[in-house]
Amino acid sequence: SVRDWQGHASQFTPGKNFVGTGPLGPCLTTLEEVSDPSSLQLSTTVSGQVMQNASTRDLIFSVPQLIAYISTFTELAVGDVIATGTPGGVGYKRSPPRYLQPGDTVVVEIEGVGRLENSVESEA
Repeated sequence: SVRDWQGHASQFTPGKNFVGTGPLGPCLTTLEEVSDPSSLQLSTTVSGQVMQNASTRDLIFSVPQLIAYISTFTELAVGDVIATGTPGGVGYKRSPPRYLQPGDTVVVEIEGVGRLENSVESEA
């Protein structure tokens, strides 16, 4: 997220849609490859420190509920990705806040799906 842009409005949209900020890849997984999408453990670490650790069981709305609701206002197609938010533990909500710094490594892992690792660099 581009946190300083998230504060421009009551919605998070501006801070979630900058080029290069979408945490997807290097591949996506199909339903056939996941035993139960309603019971996946996910974690985020920053330079080895666990920041988030939760399960899709903790979603406020189930995956079928999300699909049903979103389908009421937009057509969903094969390959669409639904971003549902994030578990508790984000850095700016911590006390004291923990912001990413150049040199940090962020690892997001979803049980049975895979692991995405990115390094933080200074802005040019």
